[in-house]
Amino acid sequence: MVGIGIIGAGQIGSAIARILVEAGRFHVMASRRNLSSIRELEKIGVKITTSNIEVASNSDIVFICVKPYKVIQVVREISSHLDGKILISVAAAISIRQLSEAAPKAKIVRAMPNIALMVKTSFTAYTFGPNLTDEDKQFVREIFSLMGECMEIDEEYMDAITALSGSGPAYVATLIEAMAYAGLKVGLPRELSYRSAAYTVYGSAKLFLETGLHPSMIKEMVLTPAGVTIEGIFYLEESGIRTAVMKAVEAATKRAKEISNELNKKSLE
Repeated sequence: MVGIGIIGAGQIGSAIARILVEAGRFHVMASRRNLSSIRELEKIGVKITTSNIEVASNSDIVFICVKPYKVIQVVREISSHLDGKILISVAAAISIRQLSEAAPKAKIVRAMPNIALMVKTSFTAYTFGPNLTDEDKQFVREIFSLMGECMEIDEEYMDAITALSGSGPAYVATLIEAMAYAGLKVGLPRELSYRSAAYTVYGSAKLFLETGLHPSMIKEMVLTPAGVTIEGIFYLEESGIRTAVMKAVEAATKRAKEISNELNKKSLE
């Protein structure tokens, strides 16, 4: 059974561990400084430890799920235990070059999932380092597919995808909350407001993904002259919702690049 290690079993790391255990194909080990917060993982079959080195030495594939500013320090700590092993970083802003310098004998994968992997519907973008075999790449794709949808991208797009899909659940949650508040304002009960708002977002996304219809076409399917929907759309457009979303993603991308540059400078010190 292939051993997969999770270093940094926070929200993302713990979710990955659960998915891997449920697959029934892997021996899973996870580390975190405070073991009391991940006892639930132990109950489902994950071996837990405070030692990153123990995880690395007992795993064939290692996920790095710590905060960006800790990644290089952790990778250097476990580097001697990564010879020929696949190292997958899901941290924002840390490049393949930086990871390779910290663990020169590891096979590097840089990935950006999102928190929806908790329900196996993440969009995970990933980039391979130069020394993975075709077999390695296929195995990594299979792992990412367990988490939801996945797509290989050029590394130059990683900061932008971090801002769009990595941060995206927060934007969509804000939209759902805004729609639910709107329901409350017009008199709907709280549970009905939140549930109808969430399912409307879910259903619209599913309609787009399964039919291939352009979002503008889906919108046109709902609009009627002088009807209810066009009245609502008028106020959305007047509020500048498109510009607000574009500015949000642009600002988040800029911040991802800034963090990357800051961490790169520190790694050279």
